[in-house]
Amino acid sequence: MKISVELTLTPLHDDYEPAIINFIKKLRASNLNVLENPLSTQVYGDYDEVMQVLTTEIKEAFELIERGLLYMKIVKSDRYEYEPHF
Repeated sequence: MKISVELTLTPLHDDYEPAIINFIKKLRASNLNVLENPLSTQVYGDYDEVMQVLTTEIKEAFELIERGLLYMKIVKSDRYEYEPHF
């Protein structure tokens, strides 16, 4: 089953950029399709593979920050090739 996941990592402390950069670089290094924009990061692929990578990388990201939030949306389909029709 293919999924699309939107992630927003929000450390709740100063000097937050290194944690976010590390998280995104780890996702880029995975075998998954990853797209970024200024507000979130999207990850696309097979459910089991995506969730395995996210479980590992979210845990590491949380270990590197004092406090933080992670917003995650999951869509049951691979929306990597999506283009708006308007």
